[in-house]
Amino acid sequence: MTHAYQDLIKIFNDTFVADYNTKLELGGEEPIYLPADDATPYHRIIFARGFYASALHEIAHWCVAGPQRRLLEDFGYWYEPDGRTEQVQAEFEKVEIRPQAYEWILSMSAGFPFTVSCDNLNGDFEPDRVAFMYKVHAEVTTIFQQGLPLRVKMLSDALRAFYQVPELSLDMFEVK
Repeated sequence: MTHAYQDLIKIFNDTFVADYNTKLELGGEEPIYLPADDATPYHRIIFARGFYASALHEIAHWCVAGPQRRLLEDFGYWYEPDGRTEQVQAEFEKVEIRPQAYEWILSMSAGFPFTVSCDNLNGDFEPDRVAFMYKVHAEVTTIFQQGLPLRVKMLSDALRAFYQVPELSLDMFEVK
């Protein structure tokens, strides 16, 4: 199955522009979320380098952000660049569990492979990717038990329809 970022842009925009005034757009080297302003009358999720996975990850952060956060650049979150210490990496992973759980759900909805990202390639230690994956998997389990949040469900349904993916079930999610 081919996953073109142009398809994801269309699916996202068709699903959310009318109700959320938000568009997914291709960007350059770094992703960013920009709320509407005087120059641009809609909110923008800008993903990096045309990577489908980058778009899904940025969408997942948008799905986590509540109405007030969606009025702030990059949702008002801090970001510590690559090269984090073990303590800072632990804090980073805490706030990444939910977005990466949403990303995993959306990836599965599109029939697209998912891999957790510890996003610390140049740190002074090696993050435990498998332990982080188990935390993300536990969050996926919680989300399935509680029911998918509205925006995650809306996009999951649209992705599944486009890519002809059957309804998701928890047993489809494996830690590898």
